[in-house]
Amino acid sequence: MSILERKIDFRSDTVTKPTLEMRAAMASAEVGDDVYGEDPTVNELESLASQMSGKESSIFVASGTQSNLLALLVHCERGDEYIVGQQGHTYKYEGGGAAVLGSIQPQPLDYEKDGTLDLGAVEAAIKPDDPHFARTRLLCLENTQAGQPLPIKYLESARNFCDRTGLSLHLDGARLFNASVGLGVDVTVITQFFDTVSICLSKGLGAPVGSVLCGPADLIRKARRWRKVLGGGMRQAGILAAAGIYALQHHLERLDADHARARLLFDQLLKLNHPKLKVLGVHTNMVFISFDEVDVTSIATNLRAKNILMTPGQSVRLVTHLDLNDEDVDIFVTELGAALQ
Repeated sequence: MSILERKIDFRSDTVTKPTLEMRAAMASAEVGDDVYGEDPTVNELESLASQMSGKESSIFVASGTQSNLLALLVHCERGDEYIVGQQGHTYKYEGGGAAVLGSIQPQPLDYEKDGTLDLGAVEAAIKPDDPHFARTRLLCLENTQAGQPLPIKYLESARNFCDRTGLSLHLDGARLFNASVGLGVDVTVITQFFDTVSICLSKGLGAPVGSVLCGPADLIRKARRWRKVLGGGMRQAGILAAAGIYALQHHLERLDADHARARLLFDQLLKLNHPKLKVLGVHTNMVFISFDEVDVTSIATNLRAKNILMTPGQSVRLVTHLDLNDEDVDIFVTELGAALQ
């Protein structure tokens, strides 16, 4: 096949581009100085996020990394500790910001197969009240974890555990709405168990920029100060907030299409039935595969030459999103099969 006119990109749902309707909403957004609290569109987004998450207050920030860092900074002081998964973004993929900027120590634990952290292991990791140790203050969970929505019963258990042990509970909701759609529940069924929740607007929801941190008013006031310290105070940010509003109002129900497309991709890859390809699983909008005795980097390079993108690795994650369609799935599977020959 010749080079495609447009990219077929399975690397992540962060690669989505704003739709024409979203761009129109951005272009017509009413704006003001958000550092003064005077951007009406930012205020509208924050109010909408609070309402949808069932939290008292919210703050719009530049990224999920900043949102999670603000949560760590409002829950913990210098010399405190948070417990998190080994593959959790707040620990592994966000530049060590908690340690670098907050002097907050991470205590990573291995995830269970379903994306949860064993609460017995979490309790064993809580440090004694002793000057030798960092003070354990916070448990961080992530939803979805490798595409898997955390079970509601587990979230209830985590809430009860934190109440008993005195820990706060934060959710990195990078794909929170994928989790709610995957579980078939309203998002508040998930968020009710958490003190603070980070909601990413720029992944499956398709906004170009931004996340929202939701929680109690006193913590969000504290986060607003930290946002300024981190250089995250934006002025006429309503242009960006308008995209977030559009995403929350128009791009939630369509997430089910991404999940269906991931299942289609999973089924098509199984039908390849290639001895060197292992089709490991599908969860919400993610499909996981691996290869035996294959130079995955070479395959990825060959596909890239045709404008088909995937991230090579020992395990390959393929992510569906609003800029992909069923034909893209067919093309990808066909070209991958050809590359494996």
